[in-house]
Formats: sequence, C-alpha cells, structure tokens
Amino acid sequence: MGFVAVLLALPCPAGAQALRPYAIVGDAIPDSLTNARGDAARGRALVVDRTSTCILCHNGPFPELKSWGDLAPSLAGSGSRWTEGQLRLRLVDASRLNAATIMPSYYRVDGLNRVGPAWRGKPILSAEQIEDIVAYLATLRE
Repeated sequence: MGFVAVLLALPCPAGAQALRPYAIVGDAIPDSLTNARGDAARGRALVVDRTSTCILCHNGPFPELKSWGDLAPSLAGSGSRWTEGQLRLRLVDASRLNAATIMPSYYRVDGLNRVGPAWRGKPILSAEQIEDIVAYLATLRE
C-alpha cells in the first residue's frame, strides 16, 4: 500500500476539540500528532484506566489488575509487532485497516454511528493522549 492519504481537520461543533491534521502512509501515521513524543508513564495510566480505553477489550502485562478484556488481542509485545506509526493509526482509526473492526476510532469524529451524546463531535482521546499511549505501547516488547 504505497498510497498517501491526508486527513485535514474537519470543522467541529462549538466547544469540541479540533482534530489536528495527519497523513496516512500505507498502514501507518508516521508523524506524531503533536510533533512531540508522548509520555509512556501517562500512556500506561490511560491503557489501564477501565473507564475509557484499552483494557476494556485487551489484556496485557498488567499484573496489578485482577481482570481485563478478552475480546481483542493481547497488548503484550505491541512494540515488537508494530511501529509507532502503525500503533498510531490503530488508535486514531482502526477501521482504516479493518472495516469490520469493533475497536473504536479514538481520534475521529466524522462518519461514525452509534456515538454517545457525550462524545458527539469530539474525539475520545486527545492528540496528546494518543501519543502517550503510542509511547507506552512501543515499550511493550517480548
């Protein structure tokens, strides 16, 4: 897949967080959404937060947790399986890689169905949070 697609920030309803533009190259978003590296410690905290993200569906190397999701692949070894750019695209909009995925598009607001009122017109995660999670997942090597 040698194509390059550019997603320009779309207008959002008043009060909603504007999306930053990014480029998809093949199966990745190679450049940081924030032009900076994320913080892996903050990323880990987001990953293990039951109220919003990853462990609702994924398991992984989280010995302090008593239970986690089993709907999706383990996050263990994510940094060995995918580049930071590939991880970033999976978080931003996994449907670009698999149209039938049940994984939410964490940094997309257009063309979505069945979106809760609290999330309409705004991304689930901020660009900074995406980068923090990418930084953490990149450290998970087997």
